[in-house]
Amino acid sequence: MKKYLAALATSVLFMTSAVAQTLPAPTIAAKSWLLLDMTSGQIIASQDPNMRVEPASLTKIMTAYLTFQALRDKKIDINQKVNVSVRAWKVDSSSSKMFIDPAVPVSINDLLHGLMVQSGNDAAVALAEAVAGDEGTFVTLMNREAQRMGLTQTRFANPHGLPSPENYSTAQDLSTLAKRVIADYPEFYKIDSIKSFTYNKITQPNRNRLLWLDPTVDGMKTGHTEAAGYCMIASAHRPNGNFGERRLISVVLGTASDGARTAESQKLLNWGFQNFDTVRLYSKGQAIDTPEIWKGSSNKVKIGFAQDVLVTVPKGVAGKMKPVLERKDPLVAPLAENTRVGSLKMMVDGKPLLELPVVALEGVPQASIFGRAWDSVRLWLK
Repeated sequence: MKKYLAALATSVLFMTSAVAQTLPAPTIAAKSWLLLDMTSGQIIASQDPNMRVEPASLTKIMTAYLTFQALRDKKIDINQKVNVSVRAWKVDSSSSKMFIDPAVPVSINDLLHGLMVQSGNDAAVALAEAVAGDEGTFVTLMNREAQRMGLTQTRFANPHGLPSPENYSTAQDLSTLAKRVIADYPEFYKIDSIKSFTYNKITQPNRNRLLWLDPTVDGMKTGHTEAAGYCMIASAHRPNGNFGERRLISVVLGTASDGARTAESQKLLNWGFQNFDTVRLYSKGQAIDTPEIWKGSSNKVKIGFAQDVLVTVPKGVAGKMKPVLERKDPLVAPLAENTRVGSLKMMVDGKPLLELPVVALEGVPQASIFGRAWDSVRLWLK
């Protein structure tokens, strides 16, 4: 299955390249940016997506993810009160804080709101200590999780994103991290859509201004340091015709101002929704053909896809796609389920738009010795 998913990912990259040639990408005033269609898993467009950048407070997305993981595993409780350490309280006083107090225990729930709504660096340290015991151990967990997610160009040095040469990432890695939060913990991701939060009698607004400007935006996080510039990961979900809803994730890094990161993120999301459709080509387990198989206990095998196949294409292209199946004939038993048996090319105006791996939807064991011998003769005569 892992090999199949890798092949499917490769086909999506091929398709992305083809799509990029048919529709010019927008001009985005940022050092690096990327637009991901989470519904299909496809990167629609990007500029320097693998440029190493300082993630600033976008780091807190990983801090939140590990906290959500600890809540799921019941290592901590959402209503649990934790003591505030002097280390958390004294975190850079010139940076954003939720203003926790060592004299007043605070709940995990309040700390999560302080982290994601108020972008509190003190909340990040307090959560790290609550989840892992100390900040250093938590950072080890952050990097271990980054490796598990496949964030090969990311390293974390702290839970909040304050400047460090050992704290870096890329637009592509950050889009993967954002996708994992939304997919794995949708019930906690809702915190990102809260417009303001009050703690210690201090009310602070969410720094994601798109929450006020676009009702389809429900997250995710902003960040800023002098070196990083103004950064934002935003996500929106809008109707997708007869195919339900689509969710896009934009990553915009290194803009010149708060207003610029807001405007450029909105521009990128609007461009993606207005110019592309996401369509379901095939469903998991759907047989697209039943070719002959030799030397097997049955003489036919169903072939298709091990996962739903959703693709994002420029508007107007979906109706022009024509499938061309290429099989690895002859198919000979034994044949295990999910074995790749060919590919399906989706053609537009005689040119390939994407290529999808086709697999056996069922296993076919060998026939008896007599059946195998008979098919050997048939194959020789064929």
